[in-house]
Amino acid sequence: MANKVNGNLNGVRSAVAERIRALYDIRMGLKEFASYELIEAMSALTGEIGREISVYIARDGHIVDVSVGSDSKVDMPDMRLVRNEDRLCGVRCLHTHPGGDGRPSGVDLGTLRSMRLDSMASVGVLDGKPTQLYAAFLGDENEDGMREALVYGPLRPYKLPNAALVAEIFESDDRFRSVTREVRDTEPEKAILVGIESGEGYDTVEELKELALTAGARIAAKVVLSRRPIDNATYVGSGKAEELSLLGSEKNADLFIFDDELTAIQQRNLEEILGAPVIDRTTLILDIFASRAQSREGKLQVELAQLKYRLPRLLGQGRVLSRLGGGIGTRGPGEKKLEIDRRRIRRRVYELEEELRGIAKQRELRSESRRSGRAPLVSLVGYTNAGKSTLLNTLTDAGVLAEDKLFATLDPVVRKLELPGGSEIILSDTVGFINKLPHELINAFRSTLDEVSRADVILHVIDVSSGHHEKQMRVVEEVLGELGAGSTPRIEVFNKCDLLEEVPKGGRSTAQKRVFISAKNGEGTDELLSAVEALINSRKAEVDIVIPYSKYEAVSFIHSVGAVIEEEHLPEGTRIKAYLEQADAGQLKKLL
Repeated sequence: MANKVNGNLNGVRSAVAERIRALYDIRMGLKEFASYELIEAMSALTGEIGREISVYIARDGHIVDVSVGSDSKVDMPDMRLVRNEDRLCGVRCLHTHPGGDGRPSGVDLGTLRSMRLDSMASVGVLDGKPTQLYAAFLGDENEDGMREALVYGPLRPYKLPNAALVAEIFESDDRFRSVTREVRDTEPEKAILVGIESGEGYDTVEELKELALTAGARIAAKVVLSRRPIDNATYVGSGKAEELSLLGSEKNADLFIFDDELTAIQQRNLEEILGAPVIDRTTLILDIFASRAQSREGKLQVELAQLKYRLPRLLGQGRVLSRLGGGIGTRGPGEKKLEIDRRRIRRRVYELEEELRGIAKQRELRSESRRSGRAPLVSLVGYTNAGKSTLLNTLTDAGVLAEDKLFATLDPVVRKLELPGGSEIILSDTVGFINKLPHELINAFRSTLDEVSRADVILHVIDVSSGHHEKQMRVVEEVLGELGAGSTPRIEVFNKCDLLEEVPKGGRSTAQKRVFISAKNGEGTDELLSAVEALINSRKAEVDIVIPYSKYEAVSFIHSVGAVIEEEHLPEGTRIKAYLEQADAGQLKKLL
Protein backbone atom coordinates (compact mmCIF):
# COMPACT_ATOMS: atom_id res chain seq x y z
CA MET A 1 0.00 0.00 0.00
CA ALA A 2 1.36 3.43 -0.96
CA ASN A 3 2.37 5.77 1.84
CA LYS A 4 2.12 3.02 4.44
CA VAL A 5 3.46 3.73 7.93
CA ASN A 6 5.78 0.89 8.95
CA GLY A 7 6.92 -0.24 12.38
CA ASN A 8 5.15 -0.32 15.74
CA LEU A 9 1.76 1.39 15.70
CA ASN A 10 0.29 -0.64 18.59
CA GLY A 11 -1.74 1.63 20.87
CA VAL A 12 -1.49 4.65 18.55
CA ARG A 13 -4.85 6.32 17.99
CA SER A 14 -6.07 6.34 14.42
CA ALA A 15 -6.09 10.14 14.28
CA VAL A 16 -2.42 10.27 15.33
CA ALA A 17 -1.56 7.47 12.91
CA GLU A 18 -3.13 9.52 10.13
CA ARG A 19 -0.98 12.53 11.08
CA ILE A 20 2.10 10.30 10.96
CA ARG A 21 1.06 9.08 7.50
CA ALA A 22 0.68 12.72 6.42
CA LEU A 23 4.46 13.12 6.78
CA TYR A 24 4.68 11.57 3.30
CA ASP A 25 3.07 14.75 1.92
CA ILE A 26 5.94 17.01 3.05
CA ARG A 27 8.48 17.78 0.31
CA MET A 28 11.99 19.25 0.51
CA GLY A 29 13.70 21.39 -2.08
CA LEU A 30 16.75 20.07 -3.92
CA LYS A 31 19.06 22.10 -1.66
CA GLU A 32 17.05 21.52 1.52
CA PHE A 33 18.46 18.85 3.85
CA ALA A 34 15.46 18.81 6.23
CA SER A 35 12.72 21.45 6.45
CA TYR A 36 11.74 22.85 9.82
CA GLU A 37 8.15 21.91 8.96
CA LEU A 38 9.17 18.23 8.86
CA ILE A 39 11.34 18.45 12.01
CA GLU A 40 8.59 20.22 13.96
CA ALA A 41 5.90 17.74 12.87
CA MET A 42 8.05 14.68 13.71
CA SER A 43 8.96 16.15 17.14
CA ALA A 44 5.32 16.87 18.02
CA LEU A 45 4.29 13.32 17.11
CA THR A 46 7.20 11.82 19.09
CA GLY A 47 6.13 13.92 22.09
CA GLU A 48 2.59 12.50 21.85
CA ILE A 49 3.39 8.81 21.41
CA GLY A 50 6.80 8.67 23.19
CA ARG A 51 8.39 6.71 20.34
CA GLU A 52 11.03 7.29 17.71
CA ILE A 53 9.87 8.27 14.25
CA SER A 54 12.10 7.98 11.20
CA VAL A 55 11.68 9.19 7.65
CA TYR A 56 13.76 8.41 4.57
CA ILE A 57 14.27 11.29 2.17
CA ALA A 58 15.31 10.79 -1.46
CA ARG A 59 17.71 13.18 -3.15
CA ASP A 60 14.84 14.79 -5.09
CA GLY A 61 13.29 15.81 -1.75
CA HIS A 62 10.31 13.44 -1.45
CA ILE A 63 9.83 11.07 1.49
CA VAL A 64 9.98 7.39 0.54
CA ASP A 65 9.38 5.75 3.94
CA VAL A 66 7.96 6.58 7.37
CA SER A 67 8.47 4.22 10.32
CA VAL A 68 7.60 4.18 14.03
CA GLY A 69 9.74 2.43 16.62
CA SER A 70 9.86 1.88 20.39
CA ASP A 71 10.77 4.50 22.95
CA SER A 72 14.48 3.99 22.26
CA LYS A 73 14.84 2.27 18.90
CA VAL A 74 13.33 2.19 15.46
CA ASP A 75 13.92 -0.63 12.98
CA MET A 76 15.48 0.80 9.85
CA PRO A 77 14.10 -0.78 6.64
CA ASP A 78 16.63 -1.62 3.96
CA MET A 79 16.44 1.22 1.48
CA ARG A 80 18.33 1.77 -1.76
CA LEU A 81 17.39 4.04 -4.68
CA VAL A 82 20.77 4.17 -6.44
CA ARG A 83 21.47 0.87 -8.26
CA ASN A 84 25.22 1.40 -8.66
CA GLU A 85 26.85 -0.50 -5.77
CA ASP A 86 29.87 1.81 -5.94
CA ARG A 87 27.79 4.71 -4.66
CA LEU A 88 25.75 5.61 -1.59
CA CYS A 89 22.17 4.35 -1.50
CA GLY A 90 20.56 7.67 -2.49
CA VAL A 91 18.46 8.31 0.64
CA ARG A 92 19.10 10.03 3.94
CA CYS A 93 17.46 9.12 7.22
CA LEU A 94 16.05 11.65 9.69
CA HIS A 95 14.78 10.27 13.00
CA THR A 96 13.84 11.50 16.45
CA HIS A 97 15.33 10.72 19.86
CA PRO A 98 12.84 10.97 22.74
CA GLY A 99 14.53 12.37 25.84
CA GLY A 100 16.11 15.45 24.28
CA ASP A 101 19.57 14.06 23.40
CA GLY A 102 20.07 14.30 19.66
CA ARG A 103 23.53 12.77 19.52
CA PRO A 104 23.70 9.75 17.15
CA SER A 105 24.07 6.39 18.86
CA GLY A 106 26.49 3.64 17.93
CA VAL A 107 23.57 1.83 16.28
CA ASP A 108 22.78 4.96 14.24
CA LEU A 109 26.35 5.13 12.95
CA GLY A 110 26.45 1.38 12.32
CA THR A 111 23.27 1.68 10.24
CA LEU A 112 24.81 4.59 8.33
CA ARG A 113 27.76 2.34 7.39
CA SER A 114 25.88 -0.88 6.69
CA MET A 115 23.15 0.74 4.57
CA ARG A 116 25.54 3.26 2.97
CA LEU A 117 23.09 6.06 3.67
CA ASP A 118 23.57 9.53 2.25
CA SER A 119 23.32 10.74 5.84
CA MET A 120 22.00 9.70 9.24
CA ALA A 121 20.41 12.66 11.04
CA SER A 122 18.95 12.57 14.56
CA VAL A 123 16.80 15.13 16.35
CA GLY A 124 16.53 15.36 20.12
CA VAL A 125 12.93 15.83 21.29
CA LEU A 126 11.85 17.17 24.68
CA ASP A 127 8.19 17.89 25.53
CA GLY A 128 7.30 17.61 21.86
CA LYS A 129 9.85 20.24 20.79
CA PRO A 130 13.09 19.74 18.82
CA THR A 131 16.19 20.53 20.90
CA GLN A 132 19.17 19.86 18.64
CA LEU A 133 20.03 18.08 15.40
CA TYR A 134 23.11 16.07 14.44
CA ALA A 135 23.94 14.89 10.92
CA ALA A 136 26.44 12.08 10.26
CA PHE A 137 28.11 11.29 6.91
CA LEU A 138 30.47 8.55 5.74
CA GLY A 139 34.12 9.63 5.77
CA ASP A 140 37.35 7.95 4.75
CA GLU A 141 38.40 4.44 5.84
CA ASN A 142 40.48 4.08 9.00
CA GLU A 143 43.29 1.57 9.67
CA ASP A 144 40.75 -1.16 10.48
CA GLY A 145 39.05 -0.76 7.12
CA MET A 146 35.95 0.83 8.68
CA ARG A 147 34.68 4.16 7.39
CA GLU A 148 34.84 7.00 9.86
CA ALA A 149 31.60 8.86 10.60
CA LEU A 150 31.77 12.63 10.16
CA VAL A 151 29.27 14.10 12.63
CA TYR A 152 28.08 17.71 12.40
CA GLY A 153 26.29 19.22 15.39
CA PRO A 154 24.69 20.22 17.55
CA LEU A 155 22.79 22.26 14.98
CA ARG A 156 19.74 24.47 15.54
CA PRO A 157 16.75 22.68 13.95
CA TYR A 158 15.10 25.96 12.97
CA LYS A 159 18.23 27.30 11.27
CA LEU A 160 20.03 24.46 9.51
CA PRO A 161 22.88 25.05 7.03
CA ASN A 162 20.82 23.15 4.47
CA ALA A 163 22.93 23.88 1.40
CA ALA A 164 26.16 22.84 3.16
CA LEU A 165 24.59 19.59 4.45
CA VAL A 166 23.28 18.67 0.99
CA ALA A 167 26.70 19.43 -0.52
CA GLU A 168 28.28 17.10 2.07
CA ILE A 169 26.10 14.26 0.73
CA PHE A 170 27.72 14.52 -2.69
CA GLU A 171 31.21 14.86 -1.22
CA SER A 172 30.58 11.71 0.82
CA ASP A 173 29.38 9.95 -2.33
CA ASP A 174 32.62 10.91 -4.10
CA ARG A 175 34.71 9.56 -1.18
CA PHE A 176 32.78 6.32 -1.29
CA ARG A 177 33.25 5.97 -5.04
CA SER A 178 37.02 6.38 -4.69
CA VAL A 179 37.27 2.85 -3.26
CA THR A 180 36.70 0.37 -6.07
CA ARG A 181 34.15 -2.38 -5.77
CA GLU A 182 36.84 -5.01 -6.28
CA VAL A 183 38.77 -3.79 -3.25
CA ARG A 184 35.69 -3.84 -1.03
CA ASP A 185 34.75 -7.33 -2.16
CA THR A 186 38.11 -8.69 -0.96
CA GLU A 187 37.73 -7.24 2.53
CA PRO A 188 37.56 -9.89 5.29
CA GLU A 189 34.23 -10.51 6.95
CA LYS A 190 33.68 -8.60 10.17
CA ALA A 191 32.67 -11.02 12.90
CA ILE A 192 31.25 -10.65 16.40
CA LEU A 193 32.31 -13.49 18.72
CA VAL A 194 29.88 -14.68 21.40
CA GLY A 195 30.51 -17.11 24.23
CA ILE A 196 29.68 -17.93 27.82
CA GLU A 197 32.21 -18.03 30.67
CA SER A 198 33.54 -21.54 31.14
CA GLY A 199 33.98 -21.28 34.90
CA GLU A 200 37.38 -22.99 34.58
CA GLY A 201 39.48 -19.84 34.28
CA TYR A 202 40.09 -20.65 30.61
CA ASP A 203 38.86 -18.12 28.06
CA THR A 204 37.66 -20.28 25.18
CA VAL A 205 36.31 -17.17 23.42
CA GLU A 206 39.89 -15.87 23.14
CA GLU A 207 40.72 -19.16 21.45
CA LEU A 208 37.66 -18.66 19.23
CA LYS A 209 39.20 -15.32 18.25
CA GLU A 210 42.37 -17.09 17.07
CA LEU A 211 40.26 -19.54 15.09
CA ALA A 212 38.32 -16.70 13.46
CA LEU A 213 41.55 -14.90 12.54
CA THR A 214 42.90 -18.13 11.08
CA ALA A 215 39.73 -18.40 8.96
CA GLY A 216 40.35 -14.88 7.63
CA ALA A 217 37.79 -12.91 9.63
CA ARG A 218 38.26 -9.46 11.13
CA ILE A 219 37.07 -9.24 14.73
CA ALA A 220 34.51 -6.47 15.22
CA ALA A 221 33.73 -7.33 18.87
CA LYS A 222 34.06 -10.10 21.45
CA VAL A 223 31.17 -10.73 23.86
CA VAL A 224 31.68 -13.01 26.87
CA LEU A 225 28.48 -13.53 28.85
CA SER A 226 28.37 -14.55 32.50
CA ARG A 227 27.57 -18.20 33.19
CA ARG A 228 23.92 -18.96 32.63
CA PRO A 229 21.66 -21.86 31.59
CA ILE A 230 21.68 -22.38 27.84
CA ASP A 231 18.46 -21.11 26.23
CA ASN A 232 16.99 -23.81 24.00
CA ALA A 233 15.60 -21.29 21.53
CA THR A 234 18.40 -18.72 21.16
CA TYR A 235 21.35 -20.06 23.23
CA VAL A 236 21.77 -16.67 24.99
CA GLY A 237 18.14 -15.69 25.64
CA SER A 238 15.93 -13.35 23.62
CA GLY A 239 16.94 -10.24 25.58
CA LYS A 240 20.65 -10.81 25.01
CA ALA A 241 19.98 -11.67 21.40
CA GLU A 242 18.31 -8.27 20.94
CA GLU A 243 21.36 -6.59 22.53
CA LEU A 244 23.62 -8.49 20.14
CA SER A 245 21.47 -7.31 17.24
CA LEU A 246 22.07 -3.69 18.27
CA LEU A 247 25.80 -4.38 18.62
CA GLY A 248 25.82 -5.93 15.15
CA SER A 249 24.24 -2.81 13.72
CA GLU A 250 26.70 -0.58 15.55
CA LYS A 251 29.75 -2.56 14.42
CA ASN A 252 28.39 -3.20 10.92
CA ALA A 253 29.07 -6.91 11.45
CA ASP A 254 28.80 -9.42 8.61
CA LEU A 255 28.77 -12.52 10.76
CA PHE A 256 28.18 -13.82 14.31
CA ILE A 257 30.32 -16.73 15.58
CA PHE A 258 29.20 -18.59 18.71
CA ASP A 259 31.67 -20.49 20.88
CA ASP A 260 29.49 -23.56 21.42
CA GLU A 261 27.70 -25.92 19.07
CA LEU A 262 24.27 -24.57 18.12
CA THR A 263 21.18 -26.58 17.31
CA ALA A 264 19.34 -25.98 14.05
CA ILE A 265 16.54 -24.18 15.93
CA GLN A 266 19.00 -21.93 17.80
CA GLN A 267 20.82 -21.02 14.60
CA ARG A 268 17.61 -20.23 12.73
CA ASN A 269 16.18 -18.12 15.57
CA LEU A 270 19.43 -16.22 16.04
CA GLU A 271 19.72 -15.40 12.35
CA GLU A 272 16.16 -14.02 12.38
CA ILE A 273 16.86 -11.81 15.41
CA LEU A 274 20.40 -10.74 14.49
CA GLY A 275 19.70 -10.21 10.80
CA ALA A 276 23.06 -11.71 9.86
CA PRO A 277 24.56 -15.17 9.22
CA VAL A 278 25.30 -17.22 12.35
CA ILE A 279 27.82 -20.06 12.65
CA ASP A 280 29.20 -21.96 15.62
CA ARG A 281 32.64 -23.13 16.71
CA THR A 282 32.28 -26.48 14.97
CA THR A 283 31.39 -24.90 11.63
CA LEU A 284 34.35 -22.54 11.99
CA ILE A 285 36.81 -25.38 12.65
CA LEU A 286 35.41 -27.37 9.73
CA ASP A 287 35.83 -24.29 7.55
CA ILE A 288 39.50 -23.96 8.54
CA PHE A 289 40.09 -27.63 7.81
CA ALA A 290 38.41 -27.21 4.41
CA SER A 291 40.71 -24.32 3.48
CA ARG A 292 43.86 -26.17 4.58
CA ALA A 293 43.29 -29.72 3.31
CA GLN A 294 45.79 -30.47 0.53
CA SER A 295 45.78 -34.24 -0.02
CA ARG A 296 42.96 -36.21 -1.61
CA GLU A 297 42.33 -38.00 1.65
CA GLY A 298 42.28 -34.77 3.66
CA LYS A 299 39.70 -33.21 1.34
CA LEU A 300 37.51 -36.31 1.50
CA GLN A 301 37.69 -36.37 5.29
CA VAL A 302 36.70 -32.72 5.56
CA GLU A 303 33.80 -33.15 3.15
CA LEU A 304 32.57 -36.15 5.13
CA ALA A 305 32.75 -34.23 8.41
CA GLN A 306 30.91 -31.24 6.90
CA LEU A 307 28.11 -33.35 5.47
CA LYS A 308 27.63 -35.33 8.68
CA TYR A 309 27.48 -32.13 10.70
CA ARG A 310 25.16 -30.25 8.35
CA LEU A 311 22.79 -33.11 7.51
CA PRO A 312 20.67 -32.78 10.69
CA ARG A 313 20.85 -28.96 10.40
CA LEU A 314 18.79 -28.44 7.26
CA LEU A 315 16.69 -25.98 9.28
CA GLY A 316 13.47 -27.63 8.16
CA GLN A 317 13.96 -26.65 4.53
CA GLY A 318 13.80 -30.28 3.47
CA ARG A 319 15.73 -30.05 0.23
CA VAL A 320 18.47 -27.48 0.57
CA LEU A 321 20.93 -26.44 3.20
CA SER A 322 21.01 -22.82 4.26
CA ARG A 323 23.84 -20.30 3.81
CA LEU A 324 25.01 -21.16 0.31
CA GLY A 325 26.21 -17.65 -0.44
CA GLY A 326 29.90 -18.14 0.30
CA GLY A 327 32.05 -16.76 3.11
CA ILE A 328 33.32 -18.24 6.36
CA GLY A 329 31.54 -21.46 7.23
CA THR A 330 30.59 -22.33 3.63
CA ARG A 331 33.94 -23.31 2.13
CA GLY A 332 35.16 -26.77 1.37
CA PRO A 333 35.26 -29.58 -1.15
CA GLY A 334 31.57 -30.33 -0.54
CA GLU A 335 30.33 -26.77 -0.98
CA LYS A 336 28.44 -27.36 -4.25
CA LYS A 337 27.03 -30.67 -3.02
CA LEU A 338 25.16 -28.90 -0.20
CA GLU A 339 22.33 -28.08 -2.62
CA ILE A 340 21.18 -31.68 -2.83
CA ASP A 341 18.51 -33.27 -0.68
CA ARG A 342 18.92 -35.49 2.37
CA ARG A 343 18.75 -38.77 0.46
CA ARG A 344 21.53 -37.78 -1.91
CA ILE A 345 23.60 -36.38 0.96
CA ARG A 346 23.36 -39.71 2.78
CA ARG A 347 24.40 -41.51 -0.39
CA ARG A 348 27.38 -39.15 -0.74
CA VAL A 349 28.33 -39.85 2.89
CA TYR A 350 28.29 -43.58 2.13
CA GLU A 351 30.48 -43.06 -0.96
CA LEU A 352 32.98 -40.99 1.03
CA GLU A 353 33.17 -43.57 3.80
CA GLU A 354 33.79 -46.34 1.25
CA GLU A 355 36.55 -44.37 -0.49
CA LEU A 356 38.18 -43.49 2.82
CA ARG A 357 38.07 -47.15 3.89
CA GLY A 358 39.98 -48.01 0.71
CA ILE A 359 42.57 -45.33 1.43
CA ALA A 360 42.85 -46.56 5.03
CA LYS A 361 43.60 -50.10 3.77
CA GLN A 362 46.35 -48.73 1.54
CA ARG A 363 47.82 -46.84 4.48
CA GLU A 364 47.64 -49.98 6.60
CA LEU A 365 49.66 -51.85 3.97
CA ARG A 366 52.24 -49.06 3.87
CA SER A 367 52.34 -49.05 7.65
CA GLU A 368 52.85 -52.82 7.78
CA SER A 369 55.62 -52.46 5.21
CA ARG A 370 57.33 -49.91 7.42
CA ARG A 371 56.80 -52.01 10.52
CA SER A 372 58.31 -55.06 8.80
CA GLY A 373 61.60 -53.22 9.08
CA ARG A 374 61.03 -53.13 12.85
CA ALA A 375 61.42 -49.33 13.03
CA PRO A 376 59.32 -48.14 15.99
CA LEU A 377 56.56 -45.60 15.24
CA VAL A 378 56.73 -42.39 17.28
CA SER A 379 53.78 -39.98 16.94
CA LEU A 380 53.85 -36.26 17.62
CA VAL A 381 50.56 -35.16 19.18
CA GLY A 382 49.50 -32.00 20.94
CA TYR A 383 47.27 -28.98 21.05
CA THR A 384 47.07 -26.99 17.84
CA ASN A 385 49.91 -24.49 17.43
CA ALA A 386 52.01 -26.23 20.11
CA GLY A 387 54.97 -26.51 17.70
CA LYS A 388 54.74 -30.09 16.42
CA SER A 389 55.59 -29.22 12.81
CA THR A 390 58.46 -26.99 13.90
CA LEU A 391 59.85 -29.86 15.99
CA LEU A 392 59.49 -32.28 13.06
CA ASN A 393 61.37 -29.84 10.81
CA THR A 394 64.12 -29.37 13.41
CA LEU A 395 64.63 -33.11 13.88
CA THR A 396 64.28 -34.32 10.28
CA ASP A 397 64.50 -31.31 7.90
CA ALA A 398 61.02 -32.33 6.75
CA GLY A 399 60.20 -28.93 5.26
CA VAL A 400 56.65 -29.01 6.63
CA LEU A 401 54.75 -25.70 6.70
CA ALA A 402 55.05 -24.30 10.23
CA GLU A 403 53.01 -21.15 10.91
CA ASP A 404 51.97 -19.35 14.06
CA LYS A 405 48.36 -20.22 13.24
CA LEU A 406 45.88 -22.80 14.44
CA PHE A 407 45.81 -25.98 12.32
CA ALA A 408 48.77 -24.96 10.13
CA THR A 409 49.27 -28.68 9.43
CA LEU A 410 46.33 -30.85 8.44
CA ASP A 411 47.66 -33.75 6.37
CA PRO A 412 49.86 -36.24 8.29
CA VAL A 413 53.60 -36.31 7.58
CA VAL A 414 55.91 -39.29 8.19
CA ARG A 415 59.74 -39.16 8.24
CA LYS A 416 62.57 -41.52 9.26
CA LEU A 417 64.89 -40.39 12.03
CA GLU A 418 68.13 -41.89 13.37
CA LEU A 419 68.52 -41.90 17.16
CA PRO A 420 71.85 -41.26 18.95
CA GLY A 421 72.50 -45.01 19.34
CA GLY A 422 72.18 -45.61 15.60
CA SER A 423 68.71 -47.18 15.55
CA GLU A 424 65.93 -45.72 13.40
CA ILE A 425 62.40 -44.65 14.20
CA ILE A 426 59.44 -43.50 12.09
CA LEU A 427 58.36 -40.03 13.26
CA SER A 428 54.76 -39.08 12.44
CA ASP A 429 53.24 -35.59 12.66
CA THR A 430 49.47 -35.35 13.20
CA VAL A 431 46.74 -32.74 13.11
CA GLY A 432 46.53 -30.64 16.27
CA PHE A 433 43.80 -31.08 18.84
CA ILE A 434 41.71 -28.27 20.28
CA ASN A 435 39.17 -27.64 23.01
CA LYS A 436 35.66 -28.70 21.92
CA LEU A 437 37.10 -30.58 18.94
CA PRO A 438 34.09 -31.59 16.80
CA HIS A 439 33.24 -35.28 17.07
CA GLU A 440 32.55 -35.26 13.33
CA LEU A 441 36.22 -34.45 12.76
CA ILE A 442 37.47 -37.15 15.10
CA ASN A 443 35.30 -39.73 13.34
CA ALA A 444 36.14 -38.51 9.83
CA PHE A 445 39.88 -38.37 10.55
CA ARG A 446 39.94 -41.65 12.47
CA SER A 447 41.79 -43.47 9.69
CA THR A 448 44.50 -40.78 9.82
CA LEU A 449 44.56 -40.65 13.60
CA ASP A 450 44.93 -44.42 13.75
CA GLU A 451 48.65 -43.73 13.32
CA VAL A 452 48.48 -42.41 16.89
CA SER A 453 46.74 -45.50 18.25
CA ARG A 454 49.36 -47.73 16.57
CA ALA A 455 52.31 -45.72 17.85
CA ASP A 456 54.95 -47.35 20.04
CA VAL A 457 55.69 -44.01 21.73
CA ILE A 458 53.76 -40.74 21.82
CA LEU A 459 55.50 -37.39 22.09
CA HIS A 460 52.96 -35.03 23.65
CA VAL A 461 54.14 -31.58 22.52
CA ILE A 462 52.99 -28.79 24.86
CA ASP A 463 53.20 -25.02 24.41
CA VAL A 464 54.54 -24.23 27.88
CA SER A 465 54.42 -20.48 27.11
CA SER A 466 50.63 -20.62 27.04
CA GLY A 467 49.01 -19.60 30.29
CA HIS A 468 46.49 -22.40 29.79
CA HIS A 469 48.82 -25.25 28.85
CA GLU A 470 47.55 -27.50 31.68
CA LYS A 471 43.99 -27.24 30.36
CA GLN A 472 45.27 -27.91 26.85
CA MET A 473 47.11 -30.99 28.11
CA ARG A 474 43.86 -32.36 29.56
CA VAL A 475 42.10 -31.81 26.23
CA VAL A 476 44.80 -33.80 24.40
CA GLU A 477 44.67 -36.60 26.96
CA GLU A 478 40.89 -36.83 26.54
CA VAL A 479 41.19 -37.12 22.75
CA LEU A 480 43.95 -39.74 23.09
CA GLY A 481 41.61 -41.71 25.33
CA GLU A 482 38.89 -41.56 22.65
CA LEU A 483 41.41 -42.88 20.12
CA GLY A 484 42.35 -45.82 22.35
CA ALA A 485 45.87 -44.49 22.90
CA GLY A 486 45.49 -43.51 26.54
CA SER A 487 47.91 -46.18 27.79
CA THR A 488 50.57 -45.76 25.07
CA PRO A 489 53.99 -44.87 26.54
CA ARG A 490 54.60 -41.16 26.19
CA ILE A 491 57.02 -38.36 26.78
CA GLU A 492 55.74 -34.88 27.59
CA VAL A 493 57.68 -32.38 25.48
CA PHE A 494 57.36 -28.87 26.90
CA ASN A 495 58.09 -26.62 23.92
CA LYS A 496 58.77 -22.87 23.53
CA CYS A 497 60.91 -22.70 26.68
CA ASP A 498 62.88 -19.91 24.97
CA LEU A 499 59.86 -17.66 25.61
CA LEU A 500 60.05 -18.18 29.37
CA GLU A 501 62.33 -16.51 31.90
CA GLU A 502 62.26 -19.61 34.07
CA VAL A 503 61.51 -23.23 33.10
CA PRO A 504 58.64 -24.57 35.25
CA LYS A 505 59.10 -27.51 37.55
CA GLY A 506 57.45 -30.76 36.55
CA GLY A 507 54.24 -31.62 38.37
CA ARG A 508 52.39 -34.90 38.68
CA SER A 509 52.11 -36.76 35.41
CA THR A 510 51.52 -40.25 34.05
CA ALA A 511 54.13 -39.70 31.32
CA GLN A 512 57.35 -41.72 31.44
CA LYS A 513 59.45 -38.57 31.15
CA ARG A 514 59.27 -34.79 30.78
CA VAL A 515 61.65 -32.89 28.51
CA PHE A 516 61.90 -29.11 28.11
CA ILE A 517 62.91 -27.88 24.67
CA SER A 518 62.76 -25.07 22.13
CA ALA A 519 61.88 -26.57 18.76
CA LYS A 520 62.64 -23.22 17.14
CA ASN A 521 66.33 -23.10 18.12
CA GLY A 522 66.91 -26.81 18.81
CA GLU A 523 67.60 -26.44 22.53
CA GLY A 524 66.91 -29.68 24.44
CA THR A 525 66.33 -31.83 21.35
CA ASP A 526 69.38 -34.03 22.08
CA GLU A 527 67.94 -34.87 25.50
CA LEU A 528 64.58 -35.56 23.82
CA LEU A 529 66.06 -38.05 21.34
CA SER A 530 67.97 -39.80 24.14
CA ALA A 531 64.73 -40.04 26.13
CA VAL A 532 62.92 -41.53 23.12
CA GLU A 533 65.67 -44.10 22.62
CA ALA A 534 65.73 -45.01 26.31
CA LEU A 535 61.94 -45.44 26.39
CA ILE A 536 61.92 -47.62 23.27
CA ASN A 537 64.77 -49.75 24.56
CA SER A 538 63.17 -50.13 27.98
CA ARG A 539 60.40 -52.11 26.32
CA LYS A 540 62.89 -54.52 24.80
CA ALA A 541 64.97 -57.42 26.10
CA GLU A 542 68.70 -56.76 26.39
CA VAL A 543 70.80 -59.67 25.14
CA ASP A 544 74.56 -60.09 25.56
CA ILE A 545 75.57 -63.27 23.78
CA VAL A 546 78.48 -64.96 21.97
CA ILE A 547 77.30 -66.54 18.73
CA PRO A 548 79.47 -69.32 17.22
CA TYR A 549 80.72 -68.61 13.74
CA SER A 550 78.78 -71.67 12.58
CA LYS A 551 75.53 -69.85 13.51
CA TYR A 552 76.27 -66.62 11.65
CA GLU A 553 72.65 -66.40 10.41
CA ALA A 554 71.79 -65.45 14.03
CA VAL A 555 74.10 -62.42 13.76
CA SER A 556 72.29 -61.32 10.60
CA PHE A 557 68.95 -61.82 12.34
CA ILE A 558 69.95 -59.56 15.25
CA HIS A 559 71.12 -56.85 12.88
CA SER A 560 67.84 -57.01 10.93
CA VAL A 561 65.44 -56.80 13.87
CA GLY A 562 67.31 -55.33 16.84
CA ALA A 563 69.34 -52.36 17.99
CA VAL A 564 73.01 -53.42 18.28
CA ILE A 565 74.89 -51.71 21.12
CA GLU A 566 78.22 -53.51 21.01
CA GLU A 567 79.80 -56.08 18.69
CA GLU A 568 83.22 -57.75 18.77
CA HIS A 569 84.82 -60.84 17.25
CA LEU A 570 86.29 -63.35 19.69
CA PRO A 571 88.08 -66.69 19.00
CA GLU A 572 84.94 -68.64 19.91
CA GLY A 573 82.51 -66.47 17.98
CA THR A 574 80.89 -63.01 17.64
CA ARG A 575 79.91 -61.27 20.86
CA ILE A 576 76.84 -59.05 20.41
CA LYS A 577 75.06 -56.82 22.90
CA ALA A 578 71.70 -55.62 21.56
CA TYR A 579 68.10 -54.75 22.35
CA LEU A 580 65.43 -57.08 20.92
CA GLU A 581 61.66 -57.27 21.09
CA GLN A 582 60.51 -60.10 23.36
CA ALA A 583 59.22 -62.11 20.39
CA ASP A 584 62.50 -61.63 18.51
CA ALA A 585 64.48 -62.74 21.56
CA GLY A 586 62.48 -65.99 21.51
CA GLN A 587 63.16 -66.45 17.80
CA LEU A 588 66.89 -65.96 18.43
CA LYS A 589 66.85 -68.78 20.96
CA LYS A 590 65.34 -71.08 18.33
CA LEU A 591 68.06 -70.13 15.84
CA LEU A 592 70.74 -71.02 18.37
